[in-house]
Amino acid sequence: MRVLFTILFFTSLLNPICSQPLNYREVFGDDWKNAVSFEKENRNWMKPALENYHISYPVAISVIFPELVRYSALRDKMEITLLKALYINLGSDYANFSIGLLQMKPSFVERILEELPVELTGNSDLNLKVKSDFQNIIDFRKYVVNNLEDTRSQFNYLIAFLKICEKKFTYGQNDEMLRLKFLATAYNYGLDKSSSDIESMTEKRFFNTKLFKTENYSYADVALFWYNENSKEY
Repeated sequence: MRVLFTILFFTSLLNPICSQPLNYREVFGDDWKNAVSFEKENRNWMKPALENYHISYPVAISVIFPELVRYSALRDKMEITLLKALYINLGSDYANFSIGLLQMKPSFVERILEELPVELTGNSDLNLKVKSDFQNIIDFRKYVVNNLEDTRSQFNYLIAFLKICEKKFTYGQNDEMLRLKFLATAYNYGLDKSSSDIESMTEKRFFNTKLFKTENYSYADVALFWYNENSKEY
């Protein structure tokens, strides 16, 4: 028993030493590199777009970066034509799926448009239309799908999402990294959730980039990893 106790004691001492934070750049390999390339190639228009609305560039990119990685891993591997038709004709209750580089779902965009601040409607250069702008629901859903297939339109929804969060949530306002983890989780988990629900999910591992679930990671941790590596650039 004394020998066993000694082994367990030293094992417990070694575990914290051996347990290192994940290097997500290595975990995701080429998919991470492709996401990095997208950010660099599109920075010239994304950064000014965010500055127009006084949004931190590194925070905003961190929020979407795990989805850029996921898109790189999954693109061209899933046929979504049928899913688009189902959503347009029957709604998000029947087909709710991630589209485009920023991997947004129709229900996510619908929620953004429902909570859109007044200052982002009308003459805003985001040019976002709400459900009441359309004569029938089919045309509205077509508009949502078309926008989700266009990266710049998706980015406008990201801006709207972040402005909604500014008004709706106060969590982490005095700590940018805590705020980032909260926003990243809200982006992945849902804008319709309460502040406490989102906070409780920040450390949960439910993010993966495979068609068939394998190992899961914390979406917020992946976002924070990119932020820690790149935020000083801006």
